[in-house]
Amino acid sequence: MKTTLRLSSLFLLTALCLAACGYHSPYVYSGPEKSIYVTHWKNRTNALQLDTKIYQSLTHWFQKSNSLKVTNEKTGADLILAGEILSIQLPSLSYGAGNNTTAVKVILVVRYILKDIKTDKVLLEVPGETWTQDSRIASSSTASSDNEEKALASIIDDLSEKIYMKALDRLSQIQ
Repeated sequence: MKTTLRLSSLFLLTALCLAACGYHSPYVYSGPEKSIYVTHWKNRTNALQLDTKIYQSLTHWFQKSNSLKVTNEKTGADLILAGEILSIQLPSLSYGAGNNTTAVKVILVVRYILKDIKTDKVLLEVPGETWTQDSRIASSSTASSDNEEKALASIIDDLSEKIYMKALDRLSQIQ
């Protein structure tokens, strides 16, 4: 009986210590509920659907928070996230037998802004940011475009995560 009581007390004490440790998940915004209007970014490149891919990735990231609601309408939204795709480059890095490209680097340049609509206050503004991802290419030409797409998808996800994390940080600071 005493052993069970001691184990229960120890378990309870451990649980209380862990709960009070101040752990905070950086992926969750726990402030007052806000709605965010995510725009389709202006695409200044010839890469088709790039703006749609970024929009979908950003929406996916912002839906992780229970206190942030993504809306399709600017009217009634608390925040607006807008951006622009400035350029995309796929320079060949190295060549193999037959002068075929064996490696490509995907370079994406973007800019974006997060504003509080009601106060017109800029919460986050990045006038230019460059994202780079190397891509190895297999021998077939279809593998080349597949590898470029995978590299671009990786950049888009990393970019969206960074924007989401920066937005959460700024929103937490103004609470």
